[in-house]
Amino acid sequence: MTVEALPSPVRTGFPTGFVWGAATAAYQIEGAAGEDGRTPSIWDTFSRVPGAVRNGDTGDIAADHYHRYRDDVALMAELGLGAYRFSLSWPRIQPGGRGPANPAGLDFYDRLVDELLAHGITPVATLYHWDLPQELESAGGWPVRDTAYRFAEYAQLAAGRLGDRIPTWTTLNEPWCSAFLGYGSGVHAPGRTDPADALAAHHHLLLAHGLGTAALRAELPAAAQVSLTLNLAAVRPLSTDPGDLDAARRVDGLANRIFLDPVFHGRYPADVLADTAAVTDWSFVHDGDLAEISRPIDSLGINYYTPTVVAADDPAAPAPRQDGHQGERSPWPADAGIRFLPAEGSRTAMGWPVDADGLYELLTRLRDDLPGTPLLVTENGAAYEDYSDPSGAVHDPERVAYLHGHLSAVRRAIADGAPVNGYFLWSLLDNFEWAYGYSKRFGIVHVDFASQRRTPKDSARWYAAVVRTGELPD
Repeated sequence: MTVEALPSPVRTGFPTGFVWGAATAAYQIEGAAGEDGRTPSIWDTFSRVPGAVRNGDTGDIAADHYHRYRDDVALMAELGLGAYRFSLSWPRIQPGGRGPANPAGLDFYDRLVDELLAHGITPVATLYHWDLPQELESAGGWPVRDTAYRFAEYAQLAAGRLGDRIPTWTTLNEPWCSAFLGYGSGVHAPGRTDPADALAAHHHLLLAHGLGTAALRAELPAAAQVSLTLNLAAVRPLSTDPGDLDAARRVDGLANRIFLDPVFHGRYPADVLADTAAVTDWSFVHDGDLAEISRPIDSLGINYYTPTVVAADDPAAPAPRQDGHQGERSPWPADAGIRFLPAEGSRTAMGWPVDADGLYELLTRLRDDLPGTPLLVTENGAAYEDYSDPSGAVHDPERVAYLHGHLSAVRRAIADGAPVNGYFLWSLLDNFEWAYGYSKRFGIVHVDFASQRRTPKDSARWYAAVVRTGELPD
């Protein structure tokens, strides 16, 4: 009889040069909301609306990163991160969204960038992660065309000061959320609920991306990279029934193709225009806009957390909308006749099903739809009910399992030809989680918000080992 040897542990490597990082956003961690010339953003205003944010939380202090950035960079270095993706605060750099730059605001980012570089960490800057200066919202916000031009001026100010040391710039983070959660369902700042405004905001955000790309190119060194980050959806029909398939087509249009087609092909999908014709006539699209929006970029960032399952409406079995977004109003324009259902699987503290196959589906779809476009996973992570045990340790095996599954999906996509060049875990720190306040923890570093003490969780040590070896243990 033949005795087979026990299999050795399988280790799956990532490509040489793969970028390992973590991500944060300015309003979620910086605090110092009224210091050094910073003026209010729409989130400062929205978080003070009674009932808008859980427990009445605000980002006034958040994780106090503005004062503790050196300690946070030291933590990044301890974890071995090769890159740090962070956002710049528009009202800190350009108070009010108009006029000259605020020297004190730029000085902060100067110090942060220099600290990162001193620790061998590459800075990756996002210009807009949802903190529109309140003065611009009071003038109409993203549904107004002028906001896109103000964004381009801000981009020029930021790049003119910091562009010599930041090699990769992202114009916008998740414009879907800015447009459809901010102006459609109203669960994000500024809390407006008009689907026509949401679609106008969507277009002007994309116009801002195009104008901002031109402004960045004019200021940055030739070797600098410009990107855009989208939270594309892995949309799945509940069945092969024609009604379910059409629901998936419609949602794919509103989640994915409404961004990908104008940015990469210079056009809006004809079916999306038809689906939304009862909401708006799209007269906010001017001649030349799509040429601006489709300016070439160097890479595309993908944020992924959970898939989207849809079906045709069933009057006999009505069900609540379960698209992962809170709020009574739908963020989806013209979604009558569509049911949003949860995917199967375990759930995070956000109630989001865990399904790493959705990330693989997105990355391989983009491999096919946008051949040759470099991809980055710019956000991926999970919130769980983390707490410190009596010894002060924070054990989060669910997050480790989540990360393992999703990194496995990234590696599988790379093996199947998807040009994925890096992965940024969301998030480095526990933070202000938008309308959930401080009730949800995405960080691999636990933050005690009363004392501001940082404690790396088990997931931080696990991720550090992956970063160090470039391999994913089985």
